[in-house]
Amino acid sequence: MSSGPNFIEEIVEADNASGKWKGKVHTRFPPEPNGYLHVGHAKSIILNAGLATKYGGKFNLRFDDTNPAKEEQEYVDSIISDVKWLGGDFEDRLFYASDYFDQMYVWAEKLIEKGVAYVCDLPPDEMSRQRTPQSPTGTLLPGIDSPFRNRSVTENLDLFRRMKKGEFAPGKCVLRAKIDMASGNINLRDPVMYRIVKEHHHRQGDKWCIYASYDWAHGLEDSIEGITHSICTLEFENHRPLYDWFLDQLGIHHPQQIEFAKLLFTHTILSKRNLRRMVADKIVAGWDDPRMPTIAAFRRRGYRASALRTLIETLGVTKNESVIDIGRLEEAVRNDLASVPRRMAVLDPIKVVITNYPAAQVEQLELDNHPKDTAAGKRSVPFSRELYVDRDDFMEAPTKDFFRLGPGREVRLRGAYWIKCENFVKGADGKVIELQCTYDPATRGGENPPDGRKVKGTIHWVSAAHALTAEVRVYERLFAVEAPGAAHEDTEARPAFMNDLNPESLIVRNNAKLEPLLGSAKLGDTFQFERLGYFNVDLDSKPQALVFNRTMSLNASTPAKENARPVVAAPAKPAKSESKPAAAAPTPPPSEIEFGDFTKVVLKAGKVKAAEKVEKADKLLKLTVDLGEAAPRTIVSGIAEAFAPDQLIGRNVVVVTNLKPRALKGIESRGMILAAGSGKALQLINPGDVVPGSDVK
Repeated sequence: MSSGPNFIEEIVEADNASGKWKGKVHTRFPPEPNGYLHVGHAKSIILNAGLATKYGGKFNLRFDDTNPAKEEQEYVDSIISDVKWLGGDFEDRLFYASDYFDQMYVWAEKLIEKGVAYVCDLPPDEMSRQRTPQSPTGTLLPGIDSPFRNRSVTENLDLFRRMKKGEFAPGKCVLRAKIDMASGNINLRDPVMYRIVKEHHHRQGDKWCIYASYDWAHGLEDSIEGITHSICTLEFENHRPLYDWFLDQLGIHHPQQIEFAKLLFTHTILSKRNLRRMVADKIVAGWDDPRMPTIAAFRRRGYRASALRTLIETLGVTKNESVIDIGRLEEAVRNDLASVPRRMAVLDPIKVVITNYPAAQVEQLELDNHPKDTAAGKRSVPFSRELYVDRDDFMEAPTKDFFRLGPGREVRLRGAYWIKCENFVKGADGKVIELQCTYDPATRGGENPPDGRKVKGTIHWVSAAHALTAEVRVYERLFAVEAPGAAHEDTEARPAFMNDLNPESLIVRNNAKLEPLLGSAKLGDTFQFERLGYFNVDLDSKPQALVFNRTMSLNASTPAKENARPVVAAPAKPAKSESKPAAAAPTPPPSEIEFGDFTKVVLKAGKVKAAEKVEKADKLLKLTVDLGEAAPRTIVSGIAEAFAPDQLIGRNVVVVTNLKPRALKGIESRGMILAAGSGKALQLINPGDVVPGSDVK
């Protein structure tokens, strides 16, 4: 657990001490209802709800439903369930941005009347070019004023009202704020406030055909609800001056925005676009497929909210972006489920006939519900002449380190008897279908025999005559690599991340044999199947046809990696013809290192001065970065999927500065940007508010 207050709690406590908000703490979670929530959202929910609880405040759930083209009631319903499941108690404070549309419109007209908002007819591409012009060397220049920037208040009011009435087609015009086209923060270069969208809204119907941009709506919604601490992830840090400007211009309640680092995991993608693609392409069975990183999928798979809360509290809250090894989440789930009751299940059954056991005899053996919890009591498990054991527990020609069943081999049946394999029977296909064994009556309960002999192996079993047949779905990680898609290029037919899918992420056992007590299990019940892992009852279960999901294996499948680490956003490999730097490139000094040798890296803080796309390279951006040197450096970085060029200008970044120059698409790249995550979920590592060229430790 974190040892003391995190930096956000320190801010809240300082505010309370100073009386800034008169002792009030009011937070919110403001999702867009355009998909299911994922594990990254869990951190925000737990943080915001936790602050309200800790300081006796209030917590709101508000849907930012300002984009009708992508919003559905299904998403609204799932989000409400997820927030409640994670312990977010919003009481009766369930709100929708669409409830504020009338007030937002009034405020937009107010800004027009003040002369600080105007209707602009520029096409989107031209507007983007005018906001981010560059010199021939790639330096960001002051923006170019729209030819419509100086329209009169009367004309702007008329046009805006006609936009509202639906007189114009989508894309014909937008409402923009008139701020500062020369600002180093692109967000302040006359951003869009309203655009025309003629789509049916899930709550407002067809009342509106103009919709607020996220940047215009975000701060207003917080203000209307009286939010004191507006907690956001780091990508909104450069948007804060814009939110402040809107609120100050209107002279309304002004919440305090505080940014924190996202929760990112290896072996995971969090882009809603990519998650939606997997659902649409039926790579998974739906948003709640237990392999997905959505909260609904976690719940269905058998994760408990307590595991997520414990992990997030342990990781703490910082402003440093990092990627957490997925093994830490998996271990948190194991620890959380350690107290669930034990049962026996055979997933790939092979029959065992105990030839010296009475044919008609059935014994009821007493087994612990949990070996470390005597208060959990015992259960009665039937034992008979014919049993099932897992096929993996038999080997026709046992190796030296195999201690389970084989010809002449003896093992202990959990809580039952010792048995010895005397013979085996094969089917027509050559596959072993039956083991013929003998048992030692003196070993009842699995006790050691009087003659002192020993066995090394203990295996689980179920009585064949009493076994319950069920479907068991064995889940593994959906992706086979830490950074899905990082080593591949997107194509029209196939996104890069799909190349890294794990072909064994789901194995279905349709003929699993379970001990009969599991017949009374109900939806959501979780058990440890002896030696196999943790399993829960799936919602596909029907009477007499149970379905179990493997929530988690008993042990980590891969060695634990370092707890949290930045991931290098490596540029794409150069084409063969460009594999060497141009002949004119200067010889690098001895301090420079080869790409991939990260034992002696030098990390410096930099500021992006300009950014542009690289021709014929969808994933690459050419950045001009100020590192406090005599001249800025050119760095080519594979981050185009996550960032548009104008989103990067003015951003603080961390750069590996002592790499040897590399030629990428004919451009000499002198450094590497550090980022965390992959694909659309990629986040730049933020060195904080420091001078370019400062060392980063």
